[in-house]
Amino acid sequence: MEAFYGILIPFLGTSLGAACVFFMKKTLSDRVQRSLTGFAAGVMVAASIWSLLIPAIEQSSGMGAWAFVPAAVGFWIGVLFLLALDHLIPHLHANSDHAEGPSSRLQRTTMMVLAVTLHNIPEGMAVGVVYAGFLSGGAQITAAGALALSLGIAIQNFPEGAIISLPLRAEGKGKGRAFLGGVLSGVVEPIGAVLTILAAQLIVPALPYLLSFAAGAMLYVVVEELIPEMSQGTHSNIGTVFFAIGFTVMMILDVALG
Repeated sequence: MEAFYGILIPFLGTSLGAACVFFMKKTLSDRVQRSLTGFAAGVMVAASIWSLLIPAIEQSSGMGAWAFVPAAVGFWIGVLFLLALDHLIPHLHANSDHAEGPSSRLQRTTMMVLAVTLHNIPEGMAVGVVYAGFLSGGAQITAAGALALSLGIAIQNFPEGAIISLPLRAEGKGKGRAFLGGVLSGVVEPIGAVLTILAAQLIVPALPYLLSFAAGAMLYVVVEELIPEMSQGTHSNIGTVFFAIGFTVMMILDVALG
């Protein structure tokens, strides 16, 4: 049951963020979006290190000086997997021009939904693989450590839900439909988590590779999507400050609870 609740926590974060549409009238300002994007990037970088890469290396400690191999191989597979998806699915940064007109705004929002949904795939896998490590009992992952990752991703999912629902509302969608759009962008997370848990339980020796795969995928998202978004416009240092805050919060959660 701990694993069941744990994989639902990030989805709850997305849903709560999408619920902002019921009590906020306007879209988030550029400065607020940069702050939230920077915070999300910091959370994901810290989670990749403490919750994924370090446990992957520790679980491979029996390989001695070669303990880094599963982490390095899995990491690169994760990066290449997201690189392939990047060519298959349109990304937000590729459509970030601010052309006027309802059709261009609708296209931008559609790209945003696809981008956020794509981000949620590695996040769901990360949660799933950490809970798979906890369930296996041999991956040096505690229930508290897995919970820390779930909470950290839920925190950064909150602004993602809002960033989806508020623009949909601004384009004339009803509050219910805008909320549903934000919620649906996070559905891939629990699905990806469950599938990853099932796969890892079947192939326990592959767990270090799966942990580092999720880390590589998450860091690709940070570098390719989140950092460019948080650095746009003037006063871009606010994104950097919130990156540091997000990194610190996730590090504290993981170390204190793990």
